[in-house]
Amino acid sequence: MDVRRLRLLREFADRGTIAAVAAALSYTPSAVSQQLRALQAEVGVPLTEPAGRGLRLTDAGRSLAARADEILAALDRAEAELNTYRATPRGGVRIAIFPSGAYLLLPGLLRRMAAHPTVRLECRDVDMTPTQVPGLTADFDLVVAHRDDHAPPFDDARMEITPVLREPLDVALPPGHRLAARERVELTDLVAEPWLSVDVGFPVDDVLRSLAVRTGVRPTVVQRINDFRVTESLVADGHGVALLPRHTADRSRLVLRPLAGVRAGRNVEVLARRGATERPAVRVVLDALLAEAADVTAC
Repeated sequence: MDVRRLRLLREFADRGTIAAVAAALSYTPSAVSQQLRALQAEVGVPLTEPAGRGLRLTDAGRSLAARADEILAALDRAEAELNTYRATPRGGVRIAIFPSGAYLLLPGLLRRMAAHPTVRLECRDVDMTPTQVPGLTADFDLVVAHRDDHAPPFDDARMEITPVLREPLDVALPPGHRLAARERVELTDLVAEPWLSVDVGFPVDDVLRSLAVRTGVRPTVVQRINDFRVTESLVADGHGVALLPRHTADRSRLVLRPLAGVRAGRNVEVLARRGATERPAVRVVLDALLAEAADVTAC
């Protein structure tokens, strides 16, 4: 089987449409379709089938895409072994990271990477939901994502997943709030409070909704703001309470209190295509990120 065609099949599995593959790889859609048909002729079984106005993978196509990951990962390992003969890791590494994770980890990561001038780190903050994460691994070497404690884990069948840290989510209160003097706060104590949350589908809102299911207390969300700095300002000004990540929130203007009797937190993980972290430059960045996370959580 032609390796280039296997790469196109993997791109189609990740991106979902012929047009998206063509745009990402600077092909024409007809060229992508032609190569996938050629691969199908090589293997002798249908790899795609009509789905509305587009195509989707058949069971055989999904199976071959998974095997393509293994084959391409083996090629990446071979390339990584060749790279080890070079004196130092080198080259570009692309990293996507959710905004509050970037606020917490990115400054320290960049300081650490200054010790590796032959590695060029390209960072982008991406406001991602868990369902969007696998697709991001098609464009980035490393994707730093987060998910609710109670959310299902990311699928590791086609991705490498490296735990980074678990960050508790605390109730953020304005100074002088009636509950600010307590060491812990019950969710039932906050039933009458206006809540500030994030868009539906993002991990912090998932936590709030899962807590509501478990306790039977349905919070009243008055504003949905994805930027935690804006949420902090609104809480500090008395416009509501919120769940905010413990290590990221600005304690100088807020009172943070843990929730009593419930586990509320988000798990930060790095996801990558299989074999990607065996490239020395990517490994150096991942190790630096893990070291920075360890320092942050030790404070």
